[in-house]
Amino acid sequence: QVQLVESGGGLVQAGGSLRLSCAASGSIFSINAIGWYRQAPGKQRELVAGIIYGGGTRYADFVKGRFTISRDNAKNTVYLQMSSLKPEDTAVYYCNKMGGSYYPWGRGTQVTVSS
Repeated sequence: QVQLVESGGGLVQAGGSLRLSCAASGSIFSINAIGWYRQAPGKQRELVAGIIYGGGTRYADFVKGRFTISRDNAKNTVYLQMSSLKPEDTAVYYCNKMGGSYYPWGRGTQVTVSS
């Protein structure tokens, strides 16, 4: 069973940047598509960005041009580079498979953007 641990969150001013990491305890080689999700207080969890094994990516409209997802299969790690952060990006960020049949959700990493 793969376990996912997110890190890299923090407090940043609007317009700032953060780089999130998602480390998998097992090989992510078999995980074709991995996504970063976020959940703000009182809101449902939503997909932010996804990446397939071959490197193809997709982004939610609200982060296009600001966030970049990447993966290093050798290191079993997925990254989310976030730039031009906005207060509305404040949320707990998680990683997991895309398309359902999720692994157990990790604790996530808190991102707080101040105005």
